[in-house]
Parts: sequence; C-alpha cells; structure tokens
Amino acid sequence: MSDPASTRPQKFLNRQAESLRDKLARDDSLPHLTLLGLLTGIIAGAIIVLFRWAVEIPLGHFLPDSFENFEAVSSLVHFALPITGAVILGLILQCVDKRHHATSIGHVMDRLQNHQGRMPPGNFANQFFGGATCLLSGQSVGREGPAVHLGAGTGSLLGQWLKLPANALKPLAGCGVAAAIAACFNTPMAGVIFAMEVVLMEYTIVGFIPVTLAAVAGATMTRLTFGQEIAFMNAQSVMGDLRELPLMGMVGLAVAVFAAAYIRIHGGACRWALNRPIALRFALAGLFTGCCALWIPQIMGVGYDTISRALAGEIGFWLLLAIAVTKLFATSISLGVGMPGGVVGPLLFIGACVGGAVGNLAQMMMPDSASAIGFYVILGMGAMMGATLNAPLAAMMAILELTYNPNIIFPSMLVVIAACLCTRWVFRCDGLFQHVLRIQGKFHRAEAMEQLLSRTGVRGLIDRHLAETPTSIIPSAAEQLLSHRPHWILLRDNQQLLQPADLANYLQQLSVTGAEQISEINLLEIPARRYDLARIPADANLYEALELMNRQQVDALWVESTDNTHQPLGIISREKIDNYYRI
Repeated sequence: MSDPASTRPQKFLNRQAESLRDKLARDDSLPHLTLLGLLTGIIAGAIIVLFRWAVEIPLGHFLPDSFENFEAVSSLVHFALPITGAVILGLILQCVDKRHHATSIGHVMDRLQNHQGRMPPGNFANQFFGGATCLLSGQSVGREGPAVHLGAGTGSLLGQWLKLPANALKPLAGCGVAAAIAACFNTPMAGVIFAMEVVLMEYTIVGFIPVTLAAVAGATMTRLTFGQEIAFMNAQSVMGDLRELPLMGMVGLAVAVFAAAYIRIHGGACRWALNRPIALRFALAGLFTGCCALWIPQIMGVGYDTISRALAGEIGFWLLLAIAVTKLFATSISLGVGMPGGVVGPLLFIGACVGGAVGNLAQMMMPDSASAIGFYVILGMGAMMGATLNAPLAAMMAILELTYNPNIIFPSMLVVIAACLCTRWVFRCDGLFQHVLRIQGKFHRAEAMEQLLSRTGVRGLIDRHLAETPTSIIPSAAEQLLSHRPHWILLRDNQQLLQPADLANYLQQLSVTGAEQISEINLLEIPARRYDLARIPADANLYEALELMNRQQVDALWVESTDNTHQPLGIISREKIDNYYRI
C-alpha cells in the first residue's frame, strides 16, 4: 500500500535530514558545514544585537549623555547600584540548578574539551540575562565574554536541535564564537583568529572556512544595526622614533606584571568560591565593586568611554595607574567568584590604562620625538589581552582591526610578544582560562588521536549491512535472513552480534547430518562467536565510541537513531576505528 500523500513531504524531509547527518559525520562535509556556519553566524549576530540592545537601551535612558557614562551619576549610585544588582542576581541564581551557573568563555572551553561541544540551554539563558544584569548594574565586567558564550551556544544548540553528529557541534560552536567577537568589535578577522586560537585551540582548513564566513555574517549584522563605525579608529598615529623601542619593551614588561597579577587574583577568587553559596559570593563581589566605585567610578561597566579619553591623552599618569589597579582587582574578583560577565573588555581597559601611563612617561622623557599617548594606549590594550589569554595572534589582529592603522603592526609585535613571554617565563602563568579550568578540575588537553577521532561521527564508519532477528528462528527464516547477505546479525533481545558465516556453517552442518527438519534454531546455542554490544546514539563521534567500548569492554557498538524509535542504524566495530586512525 502506498504512503498517504500527506506523509510524503515529511518522509522526504526526514530522508534529507538523515542524508545531511551522514555527510556531516564524514571528513568531506565542508560545503554543508560552511552553509551551517553561515546560518550560525547570522543567528549569533542577531542574538548579540539583542544582547547589546538589552544593555544599551536601558542604560541610555538612565545615564546622562551616554550608556557608558556611569561617572556622571551620584556617589550613592556608584556604591549602591553594583551591590543591589549583585545581590538580586545572586539570590535568583541561588534558586537555579547549580549546573546552570557556569558561563562565559571558560564554560565554552569546558564544554568543547570535555563534552564534545554539547552546550546546555540553561547556561545559555543564564548568560544572556545574567550578563545583561551585570552590565546594567555597573559591575566591573565586559560584554565580550557573554557574547562568546552566546555565540558558541547558538552554534551548539542549532546543531543539537538538528540532531547533527557530535563532530559537527565543535566547529559550529567555533563559528558562533567568531560571529560573536566580530559582532561585538566589528572585527571579523579578529573573530576568526580568536575562535581558533583561544577557544578551538586548533587551525584546520575544514574549520577555518566556515568560521570565516560566520565572522563575516556576524560583522554584517552589527553593521546593519549599529553602522560602519570601528572602535578607536581615531588612533592613526605612528611610532615617532626608533629610540622609543625600549619604551615599547617597557610597555610589554609593565603589562606582563598586570597580566600575571590578574591571572593570580582571578584564580585565587575562583579557588575561594568553589564551595561557597553563589548569593554570598556575588554579594561580596558587588560590595567590593561598590566601594571601589566610590573613588574610581571609571571601573563601572564596559568603560570604552574611558579608553577613548585615554587615547586622547586626557587622563594623567597617576589617575591612569589608579584606574588600572582598581579595575584589575574589581574585575578579577567579580569574575573569579563566577559573575556572568566578560573578561576581554576589562583586559583591553586595563591594558589601555597601563599603556597610557607609560605613554605619559614617554612624553616626559622624549617630549619632542615620542609618539602620541594614544599609540601607547593601543599597544597596551593588545599586550594585556594577548598576555592574559595566551593569545598573541588574536590580540595583534584585534588592535589592527580596531584602529585600521597599519603602522601599529611593527610595534605591536614587539610589545605583545614581550608581554606574553614575560608572563609565561618570568611569572610562570598559564593562560587565564587554562588556569581557571585547572582549579575547577576541568582542564583537559586533547591528544592527537582524540582530536582526529573527534572530527568524525560514528555515522561516517557505520556498517549498515545489518539484519535483526530474535534468538529463536526456524531454518527457512534463517536461510531467508542470509539471502540478504548481511555483514552482521543482531540479536536484539540480548544485545549481541553474530557473524553470518557462523550461522551459514551451522545450517550446512544440519544439511550434512540430515537434521534439517529441526523445527527451531536457538542462536544462543549454536557454535559461534558472539559479540557483546553497547548502545550509542547516532550523533556521537568516534572518540566517544572508542571511549564507550573501553569502558564497557566490548568490541562493537549498536548505533541507534536519535528519534523516539531508537531503531538500530548499523554497527561500528573497534576494528574499523583502529583502522581509521592508523591509516
């Protein structure tokens, strides 16, 4: 009987979806992954626009002149606003499942390293609303960390909704990260480098092309909404004299001191917060920020207006130094105890103040030939980001795109590398996120074999030549079963595999001995090798399959569909996986 006409479109769509999942499970899926990356970039860019509106529109009505102008409100607001916001957010999250508390870039890296890119929606919602609350209440945090989480979550949740294989989730999350950074800063190339250097921590052609297209899509969404303006584009100065090179090196060394201090304090706050109630943690962090804001209100919020003033040389040496130190403590403590804010913006802020302080010294030492203070501000921004996150290339690309100034390339290479080397070798500090994940017991460095197997889904090696049968079968049914030439016979009742050759040999022996009139064959009793099985969903990757085999001590897995039927799609064996990564 033919299918009703009403069910044919649905069945066609199901077949196309299954075909897409099969293609994405293999290593020849670049065209499909690229289109999905573009879709991820568009959606992630739209979500970042909504996130920015959720922060900027209310603050634009509350604060005079600009949504960043926290300095213009009264001292009472400086003190009370961070405390009130932190207490409210902490009390709300106290009622939320603890599993959904983790947010920002560290959480993204944990899910990519330890959970094959599967990101939960609860943390995504907490990041959106919690991050917006932090920024609205003037906490000393940035918007880029929430943006990275929201972007990565967009890609991962899209893949999970489409029931794509696990090996596709990680590159889609990377696409979301690139789109988010591009949408935040209007810097598509920096978004690509940040996604691959900081979050994915690998460079591949299969990953690079979709991530690049996603970054373009994210930047396009921002430009359509907020216009073509590039942050800090007015910094068009050049290095005045080669005699300034020692001063450039001084910027790198000074930034390294601040970067190492930030990593240590952030890590210490994280260690202290591990087993303490989230409401208590947030309340203390809000109190500390409120006290700091009484004297240095510039630390509140994103602070790009303060960076612009530093670029223009409007802030003196001692105030720049005070702002940098205060921002360092307020941000590292707030984010260390788990507030759902971002770290990239504050790092640029601290670096700008440190660079501006050194620029003031340069003006005093070389009044006629020193570069403009804004030049040192930009160098400090890139150095602080690169040294703290252990991402020198992303930092150099970011400051190049943020300024549209090619003259920044030569000095930025010196300053960023000096800061990174000093932070790593003198102060013995890892990158911030690796340091925090180690404290939380979540750091995992993937070996080469794990990286290889994680890029391919079980669908890519599945053997679909499978026949199902009950454990008891009549001889004619057994012959009919073998006529389809299966590679495996699945005894579904007890989850075991039988090789067709063993059943064929048994039937032949029955014929030779004249016992072919036997009424029923018990497949559990015939002489044959039977393989114990474990189940694995069809969206898993090869690394998860191998781990499950080792854990269950089996040599084959029953790959089942991800819908409600849990039908067996095929078999994947240890031998196939071994042959795959030994080629």
